[in-house]
Amino acid sequence: MAFLSDPSTKYRAFPQIDLPDRQWPSRTITKAPRWLSTDMRDGNQALIDPMNEEKKTRFFELLVKVGLKEIEVGFPAAGATEFDFISGLIRKGSIPDDVLIQVLTQSRRDLIAKSFESLQGARAAIVHLYNAVSPAWRRIVFDMTRDQIRDIAIDGAKILRDEAARQPNTEWHFEYSPETFSTAELDFSLEVCAAVMDVLRPTPERPLILNLPATVEAATPNIYADQIEWFCRNVPNRDSVVISLHTHNDRGTGVAAAELGLMAGADRVEGCLLGNGERTGNCDLVTVALNLYTQGVHPGLDLSDIDEVVSTVNYCTNIPVHPRTPYAGDLVFTAFSGSHQDAIRKGFTAQEQRNDAFWDVPYLPIDPADLGRSYEAVIRVNSQSGKGGVAWVIEQDKGLKLPKRLQADFSRVVQGLADETSRELDATDIWGAFETHYRLAGAQPYELISYEEQQSGRDRIFVGRVRHAGQETSISGRGNGLLSSVLAALRDGFALDLDIVDYSEHAIGIGGDAQAAAYVEVRAGDRSVFGVGIDADVATASVRALLSAAASATA
Repeated sequence: MAFLSDPSTKYRAFPQIDLPDRQWPSRTITKAPRWLSTDMRDGNQALIDPMNEEKKTRFFELLVKVGLKEIEVGFPAAGATEFDFISGLIRKGSIPDDVLIQVLTQSRRDLIAKSFESLQGARAAIVHLYNAVSPAWRRIVFDMTRDQIRDIAIDGAKILRDEAARQPNTEWHFEYSPETFSTAELDFSLEVCAAVMDVLRPTPERPLILNLPATVEAATPNIYADQIEWFCRNVPNRDSVVISLHTHNDRGTGVAAAELGLMAGADRVEGCLLGNGERTGNCDLVTVALNLYTQGVHPGLDLSDIDEVVSTVNYCTNIPVHPRTPYAGDLVFTAFSGSHQDAIRKGFTAQEQRNDAFWDVPYLPIDPADLGRSYEAVIRVNSQSGKGGVAWVIEQDKGLKLPKRLQADFSRVVQGLADETSRELDATDIWGAFETHYRLAGAQPYELISYEEQQSGRDRIFVGRVRHAGQETSISGRGNGLLSSVLAALRDGFALDLDIVDYSEHAIGIGGDAQAAAYVEVRAGDRSVFGVGIDADVATASVRALLSAAASATA
């Protein structure tokens, strides 16, 4: 079938919500919601190979470590693996006192009873009841009327109430989802939820969780926010319910829908770490939490070791994390583009110089260090990179702070290497090219063997031994300082006519054993060449830099 020239003949635009006085667009999220992880249920059912007990246990431990206080651990009526894992958590005492486990069940007596059976002995638990309410499900899947659908929810709520009464030693909490809420009539969703509330009688002290899922994301996130705000305004006894969001990512806006839903008045967010879930995925809890963090709101979750989160999720689900996944991907803090690299490098420099603590680095909405990432991989080099990126890698790897004009000189060397190899260049590649180009290692056309300085009135005299063309040569020169006397020695000894254009130096690291780096730009005829010298003694480093430049001048 060909791509339709007029898709309106097959698909209809989702209708707007009649809410002319909507308030959510002007609101700001100022506190973290309650979080529920559905990784072990919604996430698990999305896997080609569902998690075994070992992987489920490892995932549960990660969720607890991250700080999740509500965890949907499975669908106990689905089979023995689910049931045994849930009952095993309770039997082994694996559930911390401040963590509520949750189980999911359809509104059927046998499934609800099985769910309560799996929770025997639990200190506290949430039982999550659901049934689909939207027109497509009523008409196509169930062939039922609105009254029949409402009765399913009411009957399930009554069974919840009665089963909980049989286990009075457990602190029971209930959640109800009008599944497919986002594509259902708002008045009918409200009618069904109110009927469930009439059965379960929630109070402000023991509220009912009403989960309003975008089971299938069928509209823009603003429409979902309108639905949530409308529901929050109209639900009876609002202080006796917790409004929970469960967004899917069919349109790629699951995170945005959850954030706008919070602005619209919701209290709780359900989702998976890194957005796993059936079809296109559930809301990515890591992204929502760290979006809050970058706005100065602590999410109540500890994501300070993002690499552990990524590696554990990858191991347990066998689903790789895309390298550009927000916050968590391997490359999200990495820039290859020259202009990006230059802005980031300047941003880090400015950040160090400012007196205030607020983070303000171009292209980096969060400090990678807050997530346990180093700065070394922030800038990486390939054929798209510029001088700033190359300078960053050299500085991070070797502590050398290259002058701007030397950066431009060396970036041409790196560009040529990148074009030649057609691959990313790592720090070893770049340092090897730097050593070779500026004669810091290997055979050197002008190799310093020894030297001494002498004073003659106001003049300085350089006397040194230099190996050139396989022979040691004694050279000497007079000037008003060390550098000018070395230039005089090179002119007299090797007929090199060089003039200094720029010179700079700095310590590499701190402490008594820190080395010095010296950089020099010299004019050789009608061109400029550069030299670099490194030594424990700053004066010797400057001599080596001039000899490095001399080598470039005669290359």
